[in-house]
Amino acid sequence: MKINVLRDTVLKEITVNKVSIKKEGIKIRPDHVAWDVLTKKYVSSKGKVNYNGLKSELHTIDAYLLHLQKTPPKNDWSKNEKLAYWFNLYNAATIHLIASSYPVKSIRDINGGKPWDQKFIKSGNQIYSLNEIENTIVRPNFNEPRLHVAFNCAAVSCPKLLKGAFFSSKLNRQLTTLANAWVNDPTKNKVTENSIEISKIFEWYGIDFKKGVISFIKPYTTIDIKENAAITYLEYDWKLND
Repeated sequence: MKINVLRDTVLKEITVNKVSIKKEGIKIRPDHVAWDVLTKKYVSSKGKVNYNGLKSELHTIDAYLLHLQKTPPKNDWSKNEKLAYWFNLYNAATIHLIASSYPVKSIRDINGGKPWDQKFIKSGNQIYSLNEIENTIVRPNFNEPRLHVAFNCAAVSCPKLLKGAFFSSKLNRQLTTLANAWVNDPTKNKVTENSIEISKIFEWYGIDFKKGVISFIKPYTTIDIKENAAITYLEYDWKLND
């Protein structure tokens, strides 16, 4: 019964949207409520994902992805509206990719170890890969280093997947909460006054942290990190976040 409710919710949104598109002058915005409901059901507070349960919801995710395809970002959208769209699209596509292949031990078991290069995500008339959304659309065009806690790579070492959808109205608060949880998770970042052992993400995407890694971390910790603190990077655990 719950599955049918989720499916019907998404299909209703898409039907309403199709009708609205025909009405001249109406500004169309995507509705992320269906994704919000789905992730709150299948993602734990610690970011663990029930992919086995999500296998039974692939039709629901399909409907949500179709909804996003038909409501691509427009120039008059705010920065937060665009970011919420791309974050949700990326994560929903990633979840769909994994759930379709589950059980797998790692996302890197999919598409010959290159799941991020597979072009399968539709937005408007375009088809993107996960890499293109992150590295061609979002990273170069938005000055937002917290994007790295929003895009979820489905690995144990990745910042936890948001339990819920991103919404433009509360995006800043959501990103701050995720960043705070990530920095203070000792399995992903170990912070002391004189040294920090941090996620490989800071090394891979160092250019995104324009004021430096320590400056990014400081607002999220009560530890007084010295400016000359030694920096090392933790090994990345690619096991699935289930």
